[in-house]
Amino acid sequence: MTTALLIIDVQNDYFSGGAFPLWNAETTLDAIVAAIDRARSRGEQVILVQHVAAAADSPLFRAGTPGVEIHARIRAAAPDAPVVVKRHADSFHQTGLANVLADLGVTRLRIAGMMTQNCVVFTALSPDAERFDVSVLSDCTTTINEAIHGFALHGLSTRVTVEPDA
Repeated sequence: MTTALLIIDVQNDYFSGGAFPLWNAETTLDAIVAAIDRARSRGEQVILVQHVAAAADSPLFRAGTPGVEIHARIRAAAPDAPVVVKRHADSFHQTGLANVLADLGVTRLRIAGMMTQNCVVFTALSPDAERFDVSVLSDCTTTINEAIHGFALHGLSTRVTVEPDA
């Protein structure tokens, strides 16, 4: 089984000073960086997903702004990781993600990132994700508050594996 760690939307707008800081963002960032290190030590491929707003007047992830950039600690932890750019919540929708995973022979997909109830959920439940053994790393995701994070993980648990990174 070939495993990939998919890191979704860990971008500057979600951190202090950004357009939409999330609950627990720094702790989640620490957990994701540690997950990347563990994945790389196991020989797993790391893939980064970057949301770029479709509309120029979007409050988040506007092209050419510091907020759209993937967090520097993620880039440092996975400097050679491919980056898939998306414009929708589902990381597969109208992107090359499925092709990247197919080219790598991926059969197991571990998901981390931001926002739990939105991009993480829509990617994990995407029709294109059905061909993979999908797990969501509960300690490597976050959103606007703890309650919504918990609700999203609980809802996901009926369809995919939800577990801390190990």
